[in-house]
Amino acid sequence: MLESLGELLRPVLAILLGLAVGAVAIAVTGHPVLEAYGALWNGAFGNRTFFASTLARSSTIALAGLGVAVAFRSGALNLGGEGQLVLGGLAAALCTIYVPLPGPLPVLAGLLAGAAAGALWAALPAWLEVRFRVQLLISSLLLNYVGVYLASYLASEPFRDRTGTAALAQTRLIPEAARLAMLPGTRLHVGILITVVLAVVLWFVLARTVAGYEWRMTGLNPDFALYGGVGRVRSLMTAMLVSGAIAGLGGAIEVMAVYHRFIDGNLSRPGFAWSGVMAALLANNHPLGVLLAAFLLGVIQVGSTGMERATQIPLEVSSVVQAVIVLFVSARIGMDWLRRFRGRRMRHG
Repeated sequence: MLESLGELLRPVLAILLGLAVGAVAIAVTGHPVLEAYGALWNGAFGNRTFFASTLARSSTIALAGLGVAVAFRSGALNLGGEGQLVLGGLAAALCTIYVPLPGPLPVLAGLLAGAAAGALWAALPAWLEVRFRVQLLISSLLLNYVGVYLASYLASEPFRDRTGTAALAQTRLIPEAARLAMLPGTRLHVGILITVVLAVVLWFVLARTVAGYEWRMTGLNPDFALYGGVGRVRSLMTAMLVSGAIAGLGGAIEVMAVYHRFIDGNLSRPGFAWSGVMAALLANNHPLGVLLAAFLLGVIQVGSTGMERATQIPLEVSSVVQAVIVLFVSARIGMDWLRRFRGRRMRHG
């Protein structure tokens, strides 16, 4: 119980440390710290529209983080969330535009298409790891560029909307029947409910099911898992498929709820995937902790825009805060690794 509570509180402590360092950076620029953080608070919570934007951004970060958490729990270092998320968004747009379906089916088809695209893109580095022993961390990371540029090409050429005058490459608008419901006048959509339900389901799967046990054992001790009859290949492939599907679902929801079309760069430039990695690391890959970490990161990112608007403090201050958070998490992970390494050396003499 105490360990679980610690996992949930860790994101809060890390972000408080980041805000403390951010306060120093603000003071160096000559701006009042309390005024700056007050503007950040107002930018995230000042009115219904700002708060809805915070929740909407947090939802996408959380979905990316949940995908990372599943992979990391199984020992699969999946850093390909950006490509999986972007291709998921593109697949959802193309499916809903070019596959006409009756009734509420377009929504379901779009979400499934996004999840399937993300899963298939995640399966590629997993297959390379299993078949050719290509390091999963490297291949998944590099495939981000392939996925993002592939989506950019498809949105720029064969599937581009040529009826408008938009400067950015984009697809046609998806049908009304395929759009997720939004709170009028805001960016808040039903995707946040999907995110919360999915986090609870993942927590249950990881904590209470055979599949979750196999993933956890493979991540903690692959040799022990192998001796216990857990196939590493099966565990790796299933974890990567689920991880990619969740990231792809995040891209699909963003397209179907916010933009209503795929726009080149709108899923990669905000850094949803990398914020998701940060959220997963902050939460120690605990699904419910990911929700909290994603919300806190969403507050910082959305609030920083309001802070810049009100005080002229550059957005780079929020980057400083997030960089300190990454350093805090990296130091903790490094200490954990060093502790385990020393333990192995002592056991083996």
